[in-house]
Amino acid sequence: MIEVIFILYLSLIIFVGILSNKFVSSQLDFLLAGRKLGPWVTAFSERASGESAWLLLGLPGAAIAVGYGEIWAVIGITVGIISSWFLIAEKLRYETEKLNSLTIPDFLEKKFNDSSGLIRTISALIIGIFFTFYVSAQFHGSGKILNTIFGIEPLYGITLSAIIIIIYTILGGLLAVAWTDLIQGILMIGTLVILPLVGVFELLSFDQSLSELLRFSDLERNSVFAGLSGLGAVSVALGGMSWGLGYFGQPHLLIRYMAIKSVSDIKKAKWIAAFWAIPGISGAFMVGIIAVGYFGEDFFIGKDTEIAMPLLAQTLLPAWIAGLLISGAVAAMMSTADSQLLVSTSAISEDLRLNKIIKTKNSDKLTNTRYITIILGLFAYCTAIYSEVSGDTIFGIVSFAWSGLGSSFGPAVILSLWWSKTTRKGIIAGLLTGSIVTIIWGSSTFLQSIITERLTSFVFAFIAVIIVSLMSKKEENFNIEESDSQIQSGSYGIS
Repeated sequence: MIEVIFILYLSLIIFVGILSNKFVSSQLDFLLAGRKLGPWVTAFSERASGESAWLLLGLPGAAIAVGYGEIWAVIGITVGIISSWFLIAEKLRYETEKLNSLTIPDFLEKKFNDSSGLIRTISALIIGIFFTFYVSAQFHGSGKILNTIFGIEPLYGITLSAIIIIIYTILGGLLAVAWTDLIQGILMIGTLVILPLVGVFELLSFDQSLSELLRFSDLERNSVFAGLSGLGAVSVALGGMSWGLGYFGQPHLLIRYMAIKSVSDIKKAKWIAAFWAIPGISGAFMVGIIAVGYFGEDFFIGKDTEIAMPLLAQTLLPAWIAGLLISGAVAAMMSTADSQLLVSTSAISEDLRLNKIIKTKNSDKLTNTRYITIILGLFAYCTAIYSEVSGDTIFGIVSFAWSGLGSSFGPAVILSLWWSKTTRKGIIAGLLTGSIVTIIWGSSTFLQSIITERLTSFVFAFIAVIIVSLMSKKEENFNIEESDSQIQSGSYGIS
């Protein structure tokens, strides 16, 4: 039964991609769905894309491995989602339409009149590097689930997921991605609400009390501060809550704000997203805790803790419901991978201007964009295969990519929308600082043991934008005034 439900679900996704293809005739349609998305589709699409393999596999697995200390991640993520919608969405939608921007790098370049192309180029490279890891994590997660449920070899599961995602992304662009995200978002929230509730009711039938079943045997996992005090406890709390900072700078989420039909629709969409996030994020955490109560701590010794959700669904639910919920888990990965693949495509085709380089007599801009999507998808697929062979965890891969993107673009986007003193050089400094600190800090076990790179890279990038902007403000104002003077005097050959 699970196999039948899963096959029907995948068929539905392919159908949506084929149907959406009829409505895609331009770059605006392909990259931003023609800026015609409604509030419900936008909100569910943003949530489904934001919560990937790490939410349904990584977060429950971390709850088992780390314990109640992961509650800080739940708090940080929930606050980050809501804050991003309320602080960024409306302003970004208005500004990007005014500047006729299809991508975040394009917006930043036009906002700060960057004729050098540095902002666009640096942004595109950051997106290309970190999204390769991110998309590979989604393929990797698909392989784990298909292996757990159907016994399919992980490499074959990764291959199947990659093929499906690439097909419906090149067919329908963001329109196909957004509408499949709506379906996937419904399945995901169903999984994250139904499974914990069923698990709690099942545990209530056990001989032991619920509090005893949900208690870990060691002090570290039983404490919200991992058994630490003082600065150690502060580090645990800040490290978990730092997940929320990434939501301000994820390009695949920010384009949802840009694609909604109107600024007024955001007022409704942000509340829909908030009411999705609260039960959704806390539900993922509870899946891990309930899995420990149901199976026991010893069950996970020597096992991959990131398979807790599909195991719990298979064990507690009827086959057809389990099939739907497990499809929701694969949905989480696909909905994120397709969005990231689309943003990577836009970065390469639009921001690095590769469309102009590969343009031929017999191909148009949209066709070339689809070719780029296929190439990037294959590259991410190869990276996922490598991750599977090397034994990297989904949680770790996503944390690194999340930090790199969030800290590079988050401070730049927030300050460009809310601080009038932000300058071109400040934006460049923030982009470089966020990405470089992530790579250096994320590569050091010692530095990560002090505080996570998700926090340090964001803070350093934020400070870099402010300091460099203040230092370069007078210089940029002088250049603008000088340029205006030259234009008025005809120095540029304009009369």
